Amino acid sequence: MIGLVLAAGAGRRLRPYTDTLPKALVPVVGPEGDAEAKTVLDLTLANFAEVGLTEAAVVVGYRKEAVYERKEALEAKYGVKLRLIDNDKAEEWNNAYSLWCAREVFKEGVLLANGDTVHPPSVERTLLAARGEGKKILLALDAEKKLDEEEMKVVAGDSGVRRITKLMDPDEAVGEYIGLTLIEPEAAEELADALKATFEKDPQLYYEDGYQELVDRGFRIDTAPIGDVAWVEIDNHDDLAKGREIACRY
Repeated sequence: MIGLVLAAGAGRRLRPYTDTLPKALVPVVGPEGDAEAKTVLDLTLANFAEVGLTEAAVVVGYRKEAVYERKEALEAKYGVKLRLIDNDKAEEWNNAYSLWCAREVFKEGVLLANGDTVHPPSVERTLLAARGEGKKILLALDAEKKLDEEEMKVVAGDSGVRRITKLMDPDEAVGEYIGLTLIEPEAAEELADALKATFEKDPQLYYEDGYQELVDRGFRIDTAPIGDVAWVEIDNHDDLAKGREIACRY
């Protein structure tokens, strides 16, 4: 199993940082402008190393040259060999296509992390501990947080996930998908096909819409509750401030 990070996004709500950097390389820990400052990508690679992964793929697009420039330093710092995958439509299409770009690495089994989610390594450990019993895709689920309109909400039960979407009454959901997924090799072909069908239907759809496509086809997706864990998806400057506070705890 290898790590996988989606780091192709522009993150325009984080300007001026993202005038020159992809969102995954916005500094989170340490002084701004310091070469040793840690980004979301740093934190995620450190988590991968913490749970024993030695290789990761990173999907890059917007300002990808910044990731290429840091590749060797990141490998040396975290002991994780990196494979960079170019998303040629990162500034035009949404992340269903971005995840599809990594379809070849699905066959190795992956721990997927969004490139804007600050979280502790306990999330990766929870996903790895929940493996087995025929589970092919596991979503990290926050079942503790009070949900609002913006969250990626999940309806799930004994038969697995039934719905995953932002467009849902929060009271109907059992929790929020936090942007981390364990994908077993057995799911590779079907997931790639569902993602392709999703972005061909609408290039602006999310990869979670690809998960819904899978569920609608009868494919079982399971969840792994992460417990009462502090995490944040960094979309704007308020989120960044929260991410900086959370990251200092780990």
